[in-house]
Amino acid sequence: MAICYRKAVCVISIVLVCFFIVGCGEPARTTIAGEVDLGTTIDSLAEVFLLDAIGVEGYGLVGGLNGTGSVQCPPQIRAYLEQYILKHLPQHKVPIEKLISSRDTAVVRVYGIMPAAPSRKQRFDVRVEAISGAPMRSLEGGQLYGADLKAAGFGMARTKILAMAEGPVFIDTVGTSEPDKKAGYVLAGGTVVGDYKMRLAFRQPDYRITSQIRNRLNERFGGDTAKAVSPSQIVLNVPAEYGERKQRFVLLIKATYLEQNPQITDERIRTLVRRLAGSEEKSTAEISLEAIGEESLGGLAVLLSSSDEEVRLRAARCMLNLGSDRGLGALRRIAMNKGSAYRFEALEAITAAASRNDAAVILRRLLQDEDYDISLAAYEALRKLDDIAITQRFVGRNFYLEQIAQAEHKAIFVSRSGQPRIVLFGAPIYCRGNIFVQSADGNITINAPFGQKYVSIIRKHPTRPDVVVQLKSSYELGDIIQTLCEEPLRKSTPEHLGLGVSYAEAIALLKQMCDKGAVEAEFRAGPLPKIS
Repeated sequence: MAICYRKAVCVISIVLVCFFIVGCGEPARTTIAGEVDLGTTIDSLAEVFLLDAIGVEGYGLVGGLNGTGSVQCPPQIRAYLEQYILKHLPQHKVPIEKLISSRDTAVVRVYGIMPAAPSRKQRFDVRVEAISGAPMRSLEGGQLYGADLKAAGFGMARTKILAMAEGPVFIDTVGTSEPDKKAGYVLAGGTVVGDYKMRLAFRQPDYRITSQIRNRLNERFGGDTAKAVSPSQIVLNVPAEYGERKQRFVLLIKATYLEQNPQITDERIRTLVRRLAGSEEKSTAEISLEAIGEESLGGLAVLLSSSDEEVRLRAARCMLNLGSDRGLGALRRIAMNKGSAYRFEALEAITAAASRNDAAVILRRLLQDEDYDISLAAYEALRKLDDIAITQRFVGRNFYLEQIAQAEHKAIFVSRSGQPRIVLFGAPIYCRGNIFVQSADGNITINAPFGQKYVSIIRKHPTRPDVVVQLKSSYELGDIIQTLCEEPLRKSTPEHLGLGVSYAEAIALLKQMCDKGAVEAEFRAGPLPKIS
């Protein structure tokens, strides 16, 4: 869900305050009229706190603009950037004053939304925009040299650095609207610099209860899960199997029962299985059964034969999360069922908890699905597994070119958020003959007259139009992309590499090739970053 940048400004303060709030009240009991009291859950005794998604911002310098930048910079920002450059960019030989005042650079505000419950080195998208009032033409083709990101509202203050940002500026030209070239994104350009632990904060400090809950969580989720640091606080480590499902882990913590004995556990399972099978509390019942642990498997297995597909999905997912493969068959059937409303949920459950080999077999079949969205979701899942079905090459130190031979239909997917990627479904994909495609500024041409055995790729120098470089490529689309975008020839390299075309320019050319019928493939662009 998109989180408004401005609304995120004060979240850190709110979270920090919440850690010190304690209240009174009797523990809640999980019971429904006509049912036995199932006991006290951790949620009734403590609050789970984790760093929420927060707005971060800073200032930086975008270079490589070939005269389209700005010489203006407010004195306060200039002083800040001078210190930043001295500390982080000592390799620059140009005097700092000249670097900031050059038309080949522009001072930018950098901002984004750091993800909730972030992990160290986790990546996220950031937006860059020219500072207000600076006369300039474009950030297109630029490179953000670097920026320290702090909590929104503290961009230049002496406060904690939460993330750093750097990388090539991406300005979208495949969308329907005319782009604002004074602003753009650095895709996956933000990097979290610290670790942020989850914490349990107790409403009434009590070391006996704190110790009991610590022991209960370590028994259920592993010995390093919980550490009591005071009578009112426990620090939580997320188990590896929930590393990418932190929100689910939070729900499990909240739903964990404090008291344990065979009789009450059996009664809980019977009650929760009934709720999962026939009430409107299916989600709560599923989480509660998973929180109980392996003891729930027998009751859940009965639900695999339910006539309600949602019940089968939830029971099978819960069993797989508890380490039992007995639910895998039900999830596979749902994922393969073209008429099911739960295909994506089943696919996600398989990716998250099935063994790597079992998941890969199912996901490779889904790559060939007639539904393109299912095929795309299967690709994303296989990518997480680093599966051999996807061949990958890092092009121009800028983006990944990925090719999938097993896909049923020919398609080109380009990402516009997260890691920049061009994905060729149904590879290899070949272009037709008689091609003529040109970039919007006329500097890049892809040409192959009828009967020519190779594709000519021509690029004019952006500031010296008399300098023209021409390279040859086969008709295979992956070869064309590499010839366009690999780094230019270096004297130390015995063979040519490429023309150094940017990722943004490359995907615009690919869309044009598809639109003109030069490539018989569907063109799909992923969503833009949600930074408002």
